[in-house]
Amino acid sequence: MGDAPVLTTPRLLLRPWRPGDREPFAALNADPETMRHFPATLTRTQSDALADRIQDGFRRHGFGLWAVEVTATGTFIGFTGLSVPAFPAHFQPSVEIGWRLARHAWGHGYATEAARRALAHGFQDEGLQEIVSFTATANDRSRAVMHRIGMTHDPADDFDHPNLPAGHPLHRHVLYRLDAHRWRALTTPPARDGAGSQP
Repeated sequence: MGDAPVLTTPRLLLRPWRPGDREPFAALNADPETMRHFPATLTRTQSDALADRIQDGFRRHGFGLWAVEVTATGTFIGFTGLSVPAFPAHFQPSVEIGWRLARHAWGHGYATEAARRALAHGFQDEGLQEIVSFTATANDRSRAVMHRIGMTHDPADDFDHPNLPAGHPLHRHVLYRLDAHRWRALTTPPARDGAGSQP
């Protein structure tokens, strides 16, 4: 299905991956704080393999996890986008929205800004009817982004991640959902009755 389309926001560029992204990507994947809610940090070899899988996702699905660049500086800060989870769960099949940004990019609203653009692509351009997101229960930072982009959480949807052993601190996950109807309601400006009319 080809390479990643290029998406823009007021401050960010969501673009295809470049060879030069791999070194800063490996650095963020090796940062224990960035990877706190993942099972482990990644070696350079593991990080490069993940970048390969991400690029393959665009070829297979036509969408994926875009490399995110700050437009003003050209700095690569991580990824944001859409993926297809491969593990069995009660909400499958699904398309997930996710993000992983370098620690120096935290606190600027970049994850929310990029995620909103990825959602628009998923619903408008890909015709998706629902997009989900999930994370370890304790990942308050990502859960706050999920709330800000309009996703909703039902505790009945929470699940134990099948790729993690029982008793692992990250075993329990929360699931957030957003369907196309709610997304349109959240992003469509309200009609202004009588705007510009004379009494």
